[in-house]
Amino acid sequence: MTSSPNLLVELFVEELPPKALKKLGEAFAQVLLAQLRAQGLAGDASQLTAYASPRRLAAHITDVLPRAADKQVSQKLMPVTVGLTADGQATPALLKKLAALGADAAAVPQLKRAPDGKAEALFYDSTVAGATLAEGLQKALTEAIAKLPIPKVMTYQLESNCDLPGWSSVQFVRPAHGLVALHGSQVLESIEALGLKAGNTTHGHRFEALADPVLIANADSYAQTLAEQGAVIASFDERKATIARQLKEAAERVGGGVRAIEDEALLDEVTALVERPNVLVCQFEKEFLDVPQECLILTMKANQKYFPLLDAAGKLTHQFLVVSNISPADASAVIGGNERVVRPRLADAKFFFDQDRKKTLESRAPLLAKVVYHNKLGTQGERVQRVRAIAKSIAQQLGATALGKQVDQAALLAKTDLVTDMVGEFPELQGTMGRYYALNDKLDVAVADAIEDHYKPRFAGDELPRGEVGVIVALADKLETLVGMFGIGNLPTGDRDPFALRRHALGVIRMLVEKDLPLDLDTLLVSTLPAFGDKIEDATPALSDFIYDRLAGSLREQGFSAQEVDAVLAHRPQRLADVQKRLEAVRAFAALPEAPALAAANKRVGNILKKADAPVSPNVSEAVLQEQAEKDLYAALQTVAPKAHAQFAAGDYTASLQTLAALRTPVDAFFEHVMVNAEDPALKANRLGLLATLHDAMNRVADLSRLVAA
Repeated sequence: MTSSPNLLVELFVEELPPKALKKLGEAFAQVLLAQLRAQGLAGDASQLTAYASPRRLAAHITDVLPRAADKQVSQKLMPVTVGLTADGQATPALLKKLAALGADAAAVPQLKRAPDGKAEALFYDSTVAGATLAEGLQKALTEAIAKLPIPKVMTYQLESNCDLPGWSSVQFVRPAHGLVALHGSQVLESIEALGLKAGNTTHGHRFEALADPVLIANADSYAQTLAEQGAVIASFDERKATIARQLKEAAERVGGGVRAIEDEALLDEVTALVERPNVLVCQFEKEFLDVPQECLILTMKANQKYFPLLDAAGKLTHQFLVVSNISPADASAVIGGNERVVRPRLADAKFFFDQDRKKTLESRAPLLAKVVYHNKLGTQGERVQRVRAIAKSIAQQLGATALGKQVDQAALLAKTDLVTDMVGEFPELQGTMGRYYALNDKLDVAVADAIEDHYKPRFAGDELPRGEVGVIVALADKLETLVGMFGIGNLPTGDRDPFALRRHALGVIRMLVEKDLPLDLDTLLVSTLPAFGDKIEDATPALSDFIYDRLAGSLREQGFSAQEVDAVLAHRPQRLADVQKRLEAVRAFAALPEAPALAAANKRVGNILKKADAPVSPNVSEAVLQEQAEKDLYAALQTVAPKAHAQFAAGDYTASLQTLAALRTPVDAFFEHVMVNAEDPALKANRLGLLATLHDAMNRVADLSRLVAA
């Protein structure tokens, strides 16, 4: 079976936004393919290759038909009683409907009758001609352009192929200047978009193309022709791989075990800035290395898109790599130009660092009173006082009063670097610079570390604060944000969380769990309230729900089933550090052969107790027991429950649940032979008390009834 020619579509535009280029390229190509498949012009076997460079979006699709196959369509017309008279003749309504479909009375005998609900309807079978590639591609291209995830649309005027040249306008991510549409070697001249008519020529590198325009002979020669004649690597992935390889080779040429800093986002952005990469080695004066390397790295990456070189120990060197878009025979001018450009940036960083160190962090603390935090919660200065009070409370709950001075000093100074010149220029360095300035002020290392670490964890997978002082201040900082925002009703919505409350909640969870802190969650939240005075309402119940929801989601992401998580969190365990052990115990219990029956019985017990006329106390009188099955269950509980309770108290949740597995036989016998709702009130109350005792024993680790499928 012969395959159809391949298709190439390219939009040539002005420089696209680099941070959006990868998504734009993928979306453009994928929508084109999906639309062609939907119209029957491309099949499941058709392969897609997306291209995206600073000045083009393109797609290559294999095996595209010149015309889609005709389709047999069965169309419902109307009920038989409406379309035909009693003697089987077509009614005017039916004839009108057929005329609209391009048929006449001659088609009436071929109409089919078929049930349609309670009635019978008439159906018209016809053949619909398949779309031509010109028709289908025009629709697909229009759809692909409309669905592009454009960060910000531009409006510009058209100069040709429009009603009013110079006045008619279109909207797109950047002005478009060329359109290529090739099916094999055939130009699809009827295709139009953004005031452009399709052709077979494009443009290559602004300075290094061998020809301009570049003629694309056929769809399959696109990438090779652009590379050879246009000096452009059209594929985003190929260009990215080329840059990564050149970065590695350049670092090896420098020697000494240096390596380029790893930053996937920077690599993607640079890939979107160049059409034919050429990595060059540059350097700056070693005196700048006296500035904290985080400052230098950030200014080189953020402002210049350079790749700093680190030595084997991870320390910044005085050399860096530049990804140039040109490849001159003598690169000295390019290297010198980049070195001249970076020098003032590094000088600024050094100036900020030197100036900031002339003042202590403590002397800057009063300046926070002039920095607004939130119109309902006051200034950063007020916030600092709240964090200090909350941190003091947490230290007391942990019995860490000996650290009180360090905790208070770290909480007082944690935000002071916000009013330094360096952080004013580079907000990303908040905390990091605070640590450097604290060490410069000869403060304790624990305090300096806490100033940097109180923002941690900043993102999923980030490390936690390294010391106890840092953990306490970080907890206080996050709790102040959570309790404060919930207290003024500033809650996250489905797509908005400007104060990162979800991230703060997960940070609190991780610290409580991974640091194994003996703190009760609700006590922790309530103890935070006094720091706010009358500024907020008490929203701790809603905040507690929010944190448990985040915890549930996190646990499911770790591989625990929804039933296991639901069973453990149903009791809202206050020590979050215990949750993992409870989950592992529930998982081990669920694997026991006795588990399904006991879980089902537990659910049954819970339902019986809920339906009782009054709350049931777990009190049992042995003298009132009558049936052998209830006596056996009572005796088993006397033996099993104390042992399980002791294991629970010792934190051995797995052993506690496994001990309870011995109750399966007496529990099964009880429900088989004993009538709980006896006519004798005393007997009924005693049996309910026995079930309450059983329920209490079985549900300390988790609500086992939640393991039963609904």
